[in-house]
Amino acid sequence: MKLFTRPGLAAAALVIAVGAAPATASETAPAPRYKCASSNKSIDDAGYSGPWPDNWEVRVQVCAVRSGATVFAYAAVRWDGPGFYSTTDATIFDGAKVRVQIKQAREGTDPVVVEKDFSLKGRMEAATSGGDRNGSYRTPTISHQAGPDALGDAVLFVDWHKDGHGYRGYDYTGSPTV
Repeated sequence: MKLFTRPGLAAAALVIAVGAAPATASETAPAPRYKCASSNKSIDDAGYSGPWPDNWEVRVQVCAVRSGATVFAYAAVRWDGPGFYSTTDATIFDGAKVRVQIKQAREGTDPVVVEKDFSLKGRMEAATSGGDRNGSYRTPTISHQAGPDALGDAVLFVDWHKDGHGYRGYDYTGSPTV
């Protein structure tokens, strides 16, 4: 004996019999929201001592979020470099990178639990035909299991061409704790 001749009716009867409705996308939990902090620095080109203004304006936004015991962090870097460098063969840096860190917040010190470097040298040296060296870069996200009150942090490292000092570090404001 056939009770249902249409598959849709059979499925509806099963839902009624079980007493559950199918899950919808609106019932899923909202994605966690990143907490961010931004800061700016004006950085002098230590390899240049000529008459033109040579400061780089660099803004770094550091963001972190927690999902359970795992903390995720990234940095978004924006720069505005001086326009006097050659547009065709400018070697401004021997190296440039941003280091993204996840730290465990502690009173007096914030020990690093994981960090990763991302190169910026080619991006920052690239110029438009007009000589502008403005740009931005968002790092990939790093993650690590961390205890309560962790935060994201970032350090910009620049090694100026012909200054003879190697990398110099510039600390930026870390994210709020997550």
